[in-house]
Amino acid sequence: MRIVRSTESRRSETPAAVMTTFASPGLGGAAAPVWKVEAAAGTAGPVHHIDAEQVWTVLAGTVAVTVEGEAAELAAGDTVVIAADAARRFTPGPQGFTAICTGPAGMRAYMPGKEDAKMIPPWTA
Repeated sequence: MRIVRSTESRRSETPAAVMTTFASPGLGGAAAPVWKVEAAAGTAGPVHHIDAEQVWTVLAGTVAVTVEGEAAELAAGDTVVIAADAARRFTPGPQGFTAICTGPAGMRAYMPGKEDAKMIPPWTA
């Protein structure tokens, strides 16, 4: 058994959101990282790809999610499963949103047309 105390969680900030890592390979030795995303209204993230499946569950607020051109509005309690390599974008609703997320360790993010510049998001490492 491995316990990661709340005081050990890791915080990462981007221009679009704040990610709090609860467990990952480097934090508790987890094979499947778990992190929270908090995004304020007006801070839409960029279109990007992840080379592995991810699961996002909205805990609070609302978010517009566009995956491979298909759009959906999510609210607290809704979950989206996003296939590997699918183009995705998250646009917070008027009060922003909070979500809990997971995917496999080692997943890599990249921007459209930049498959050769994949990087492991720090909140998943």
